Amino acid sequence: MPLPDARTLLEAADHGRSLPEPAPSGAGVAEGLAVQRAIAALRHARGEREAGWKIGFTNRSIWPLYGVHQPIRGPVWDTTLHLLDAPAAELSLDALAEPRLEPEIVFGLRTSPPADADASTPARIGELLACIDWVAHGVEVVASVWPGWRFDAAQAIAAQALHGGLWVGPRVPLAALGADPAGALARLRLALFLDGAPVAEGVGANVLDGPVQALGHLVAGLAGQGERLAAGAVVTTGTLTDAQPLRRGQRWTTRIDAVPLAGLSLRTV
Repeated sequence: MPLPDARTLLEAADHGRSLPEPAPSGAGVAEGLAVQRAIAALRHARGEREAGWKIGFTNRSIWPLYGVHQPIRGPVWDTTLHLLDAPAAELSLDALAEPRLEPEIVFGLRTSPPADADASTPARIGELLACIDWVAHGVEVVASVWPGWRFDAAQAIAAQALHGGLWVGPRVPLAALGADPAGALARLRLALFLDGAPVAEGVGANVLDGPVQALGHLVAGLAGQGERLAAGAVVTTGTLTDAQPLRRGQRWTTRIDAVPLAGLSLRTV
Protein backbone atom coordinates (compact mmCIF):
# COMPACT_ATOMS: atom_id res chain seq x y z
CA MET A 1 0.00 0.00 0.00
CA PRO A 2 1.65 3.28 -1.04
CA LEU A 3 1.88 6.17 1.36
CA PRO A 4 -0.82 8.84 1.01
CA ASP A 5 0.26 12.14 -0.49
CA ALA A 6 1.26 15.06 1.71
CA ARG A 7 -1.92 17.05 1.26
CA THR A 8 -4.13 14.10 2.22
CA LEU A 9 -2.14 13.50 5.40
CA LEU A 10 -2.03 17.17 6.37
CA GLU A 11 -5.76 17.70 5.84
CA ALA A 12 -6.57 14.62 7.91
CA ALA A 13 -4.33 15.85 10.75
CA ASP A 14 -5.70 19.40 10.56
CA HIS A 15 -9.26 18.15 11.04
CA GLY A 16 -8.60 15.29 13.47
CA ARG A 17 -9.84 12.85 10.88
CA SER A 18 -8.81 9.22 10.59
CA LEU A 19 -7.76 7.75 7.28
CA PRO A 20 -8.82 4.26 6.20
CA GLU A 21 -7.04 1.55 8.16
CA PRO A 22 -3.75 0.97 6.36
CA ALA A 23 -2.09 -2.18 5.19
CA PRO A 24 1.69 -2.31 5.64
CA SER A 25 3.07 0.26 3.24
CA GLY A 26 6.21 -1.55 2.21
CA ALA A 27 7.82 1.90 2.15
CA GLY A 28 11.14 2.76 3.72
CA VAL A 29 12.25 5.51 6.04
CA ALA A 30 13.45 7.64 3.12
CA GLU A 31 9.99 7.57 1.55
CA GLY A 32 8.35 8.52 4.84
CA LEU A 33 10.77 11.43 5.26
CA ALA A 34 10.06 12.60 1.71
CA VAL A 35 6.33 12.84 2.49
CA GLN A 36 7.12 14.56 5.80
CA ARG A 37 9.22 17.16 3.97
CA ALA A 38 6.39 17.73 1.49
CA ILE A 39 4.02 18.37 4.41
CA ALA A 40 6.56 20.82 5.84
CA ALA A 41 6.52 22.71 2.54
CA LEU A 42 2.73 22.98 2.74
CA ARG A 43 2.96 24.29 6.30
CA HIS A 44 5.60 26.83 5.27
CA ALA A 45 3.31 28.02 2.50
CA ARG A 46 0.59 28.86 5.01
CA GLY A 47 3.00 30.75 7.26
CA GLU A 48 4.14 28.21 9.83
CA ARG A 49 7.77 27.89 10.86
CA GLU A 50 9.76 25.12 12.54
CA ALA A 51 10.50 25.76 16.22
CA GLY A 52 12.45 22.55 16.74
CA TRP A 53 12.14 18.78 16.59
CA LYS A 54 10.47 15.86 18.32
CA ILE A 55 12.06 12.44 18.57
CA GLY A 56 9.62 9.55 18.76
CA PHE A 57 9.96 5.90 19.72
CA THR A 58 13.16 6.53 21.66
CA ASN A 59 11.67 4.37 24.43
CA ARG A 60 12.64 0.87 23.34
CA SER A 61 10.21 -0.72 25.81
CA ILE A 62 7.22 0.42 23.71
CA TRP A 63 8.52 -0.74 20.33
CA PRO A 64 6.70 -4.11 20.49
CA LEU A 65 3.42 -2.35 21.35
CA TYR A 66 3.39 -0.40 18.08
CA GLY A 67 5.43 -2.57 15.73
CA VAL A 68 7.93 0.26 15.20
CA HIS A 69 11.48 -0.76 16.03
CA GLN A 70 13.45 2.43 15.54
CA PRO A 71 13.27 6.08 16.61
CA ILE A 72 11.53 8.55 14.32
CA ARG A 73 11.70 12.34 14.10
CA GLY A 74 9.62 15.26 12.91
CA PRO A 75 9.34 19.04 13.21
CA VAL A 76 7.77 20.94 16.08
CA TRP A 77 6.06 24.09 14.78
CA ASP A 78 5.60 27.60 16.11
CA THR A 79 1.87 26.79 16.04
CA THR A 80 2.23 23.61 18.13
CA LEU A 81 4.81 24.72 20.71
CA HIS A 82 3.58 26.08 24.06
CA LEU A 83 6.21 27.41 26.49
CA LEU A 84 4.59 27.55 29.93
CA ASP A 85 5.45 30.10 32.60
CA ALA A 86 3.93 27.92 35.33
CA PRO A 87 3.77 24.13 35.79
CA ALA A 88 0.10 23.95 34.80
CA ALA A 89 -1.78 24.06 31.52
CA GLU A 90 -4.92 23.12 29.63
CA LEU A 91 -4.37 20.68 26.79
CA SER A 92 -6.73 21.28 23.89
CA LEU A 93 -7.74 18.07 22.16
CA ASP A 94 -9.54 19.87 19.34
CA ALA A 95 -8.82 18.45 15.90
CA LEU A 96 -6.63 15.62 17.14
CA ALA A 97 -7.30 12.04 16.06
CA GLU A 98 -6.95 9.51 18.89
CA PRO A 99 -4.71 11.79 21.02
CA ARG A 100 -2.30 10.41 23.59
CA LEU A 101 -0.05 11.96 26.24
CA GLU A 102 3.72 11.48 26.43
CA PRO A 103 5.78 12.84 29.37
CA GLU A 104 9.21 13.91 28.13
CA ILE A 105 12.40 15.86 28.76
CA VAL A 106 12.91 18.91 26.56
CA PHE A 107 16.02 20.90 25.64
CA GLY A 108 16.47 24.42 24.35
CA LEU A 109 19.65 24.84 22.33
CA ARG A 110 21.96 27.83 22.71
CA THR A 111 24.07 26.91 19.69
CA SER A 112 23.95 24.40 16.84
CA PRO A 113 25.57 21.07 17.81
CA PRO A 114 28.44 19.85 15.62
CA ALA A 115 27.30 17.34 13.03
CA ASP A 116 29.41 14.59 14.65
CA ALA A 117 28.15 15.19 18.22
CA ASP A 118 26.32 11.85 18.27
CA ALA A 119 26.78 11.04 22.00
CA SER A 120 28.93 8.01 21.12
CA THR A 121 31.79 9.06 23.42
CA PRO A 122 32.13 11.19 26.58
CA ALA A 123 33.77 13.91 24.48
CA ARG A 124 30.84 14.05 22.09
CA ILE A 125 28.37 14.06 24.97
CA GLY A 126 30.34 17.06 26.25
CA GLU A 127 29.92 18.76 22.87
CA LEU A 128 26.16 18.26 23.08
CA LEU A 129 25.99 19.58 26.64
CA ALA A 130 27.91 22.70 25.61
CA CYS A 131 25.14 23.51 23.12
CA ILE A 132 22.21 23.20 25.56
CA ASP A 133 20.83 26.38 27.10
CA TRP A 134 18.00 25.02 29.22
CA VAL A 135 16.21 21.81 30.14
CA ALA A 136 12.58 21.28 31.11
CA HIS A 137 9.94 18.65 31.68
CA GLY A 138 7.18 18.75 29.12
CA VAL A 139 4.45 16.70 27.54
CA GLU A 140 3.91 15.97 23.89
CA VAL A 141 0.39 15.26 22.72
CA VAL A 142 0.63 12.81 19.86
CA ALA A 143 -2.15 11.84 17.48
CA SER A 144 -2.65 9.16 14.88
CA VAL A 145 -4.57 9.56 11.64
CA TRP A 146 -4.11 5.79 11.36
CA PRO A 147 -7.01 4.05 13.19
CA GLY A 148 -6.20 2.20 16.37
CA TRP A 149 -2.59 3.40 16.33
CA ARG A 150 -1.67 0.71 13.83
CA PHE A 151 1.03 1.72 11.36
CA ASP A 152 4.51 0.88 10.17
CA ALA A 153 7.57 3.09 10.60
CA ALA A 154 7.21 4.82 7.21
CA GLN A 155 3.54 5.58 7.86
CA ALA A 156 4.35 7.03 11.29
CA ILE A 157 7.13 9.21 9.86
CA ALA A 158 5.00 10.41 6.96
CA ALA A 159 2.17 11.37 9.33
CA GLN A 160 4.33 14.17 10.77
CA ALA A 161 5.91 11.73 13.23
CA LEU A 162 2.50 11.73 15.01
CA HIS A 163 3.14 15.22 16.46
CA GLY A 164 0.12 17.12 17.74
CA GLY A 165 1.47 19.64 20.26
CA LEU A 166 4.23 20.21 22.80
CA TRP A 167 3.73 21.84 26.20
CA VAL A 168 7.01 22.74 27.91
CA GLY A 169 7.11 23.42 31.64
CA PRO A 170 9.34 25.91 33.46
CA ARG A 171 12.87 25.90 32.06
CA VAL A 172 16.02 25.69 34.17
CA PRO A 173 19.64 26.25 33.12
CA LEU A 174 21.49 23.06 32.34
CA ALA A 175 23.99 23.96 35.10
CA ALA A 176 21.21 23.44 37.67
CA LEU A 177 21.56 19.68 37.09
CA GLY A 178 25.04 19.59 38.63
CA ALA A 179 28.40 18.37 37.42
CA ASP A 180 27.00 15.42 35.45
CA PRO A 181 23.80 16.60 33.74
CA ALA A 182 23.71 13.73 31.24
CA GLY A 183 23.93 11.19 34.06
CA ALA A 184 21.38 13.06 36.18
CA LEU A 185 18.88 13.08 33.33
CA ALA A 186 19.42 9.36 32.68
CA ARG A 187 18.77 8.60 36.36
CA LEU A 188 15.68 10.78 36.86
CA ARG A 189 12.42 9.07 37.80
CA LEU A 190 9.00 10.20 36.64
CA ALA A 191 5.59 9.20 37.98
CA LEU A 192 2.39 9.86 36.01
CA PHE A 193 -1.05 10.20 37.62
CA LEU A 194 -4.57 10.39 36.17
CA ASP A 195 -7.16 12.08 38.41
CA GLY A 196 -4.85 11.40 41.36
CA ALA A 197 -4.33 7.69 40.69
CA PRO A 198 -0.91 6.36 39.61
CA VAL A 199 -0.83 5.27 35.97
CA ALA A 200 2.80 4.76 34.92
CA GLU A 201 6.42 5.30 35.90
CA GLY A 202 9.53 5.87 33.82
CA VAL A 203 13.21 6.69 34.06
CA GLY A 204 15.37 8.95 31.95
CA ALA A 205 17.41 6.00 30.67
CA ASN A 206 14.29 4.70 28.90
CA VAL A 207 14.93 7.10 26.01
CA LEU A 208 17.95 5.65 24.21
CA ASP A 209 19.85 5.46 27.54
CA GLY A 210 19.16 9.11 28.40
CA PRO A 211 17.77 12.37 26.99
CA VAL A 212 21.22 13.66 26.01
CA GLN A 213 21.88 10.42 24.15
CA ALA A 214 18.53 10.82 22.39
CA LEU A 215 19.60 14.32 21.34
CA GLY A 216 22.79 12.81 19.91
CA HIS A 217 20.72 10.33 17.91
CA LEU A 218 18.79 13.24 16.40
CA VAL A 219 22.00 15.10 15.55
CA ALA A 220 23.36 12.00 13.80
CA GLY A 221 20.12 11.36 11.91
CA LEU A 222 19.93 14.91 10.63
CA ALA A 223 23.61 14.87 9.71
CA GLY A 224 22.93 11.82 7.57
CA GLN A 225 20.48 13.95 5.59
CA GLY A 226 22.85 16.90 5.35
CA GLU A 227 20.93 18.88 8.01
CA ARG A 228 21.86 20.53 11.31
CA LEU A 229 19.93 21.51 14.39
CA ALA A 230 19.59 25.28 14.56
CA ALA A 231 20.59 27.49 17.46
CA GLY A 232 17.45 28.24 19.46
CA ALA A 233 15.75 24.98 18.50
CA VAL A 234 13.53 23.19 21.02
CA VAL A 235 14.02 19.42 21.08
CA THR A 236 11.81 16.96 22.92
CA THR A 237 13.48 13.64 23.45
CA GLY A 238 10.75 11.00 23.64
CA THR A 239 8.31 9.56 26.10
CA LEU A 240 9.49 8.16 29.43
CA THR A 241 6.37 5.95 29.67
CA ASP A 242 3.96 4.41 27.21
CA ALA A 243 1.69 7.00 25.54
CA GLN A 244 -1.56 7.39 27.48
CA PRO A 245 -4.97 7.82 25.74
CA LEU A 246 -6.58 11.22 26.30
CA ARG A 247 -10.17 12.34 26.56
CA ARG A 248 -11.70 15.62 27.65
CA GLY A 249 -12.12 16.35 31.34
CA GLN A 250 -9.07 14.48 32.62
CA ARG A 251 -6.53 15.81 35.11
CA TRP A 252 -3.00 14.54 34.56
CA THR A 253 -0.13 15.23 36.94
CA THR A 254 3.53 14.28 36.91
CA ARG A 255 6.20 14.08 39.59
CA ILE A 256 9.92 14.05 38.84
CA ASP A 257 12.56 12.88 41.30
CA ALA A 258 16.37 13.25 41.27
CA VAL A 259 16.58 16.45 39.19
CA PRO A 260 15.28 19.97 39.92
CA LEU A 261 12.52 19.98 37.30
CA ALA A 262 8.93 20.85 38.15
CA GLY A 263 6.18 18.28 37.76
CA LEU A 264 3.19 19.34 35.71
CA SER A 265 -0.56 19.62 36.30
CA LEU A 266 -2.56 19.31 33.10
CA ARG A 267 -6.27 19.41 32.31
CA THR A 268 -7.68 18.18 29.01
CA VAL A 269 -10.32 20.34 27.32
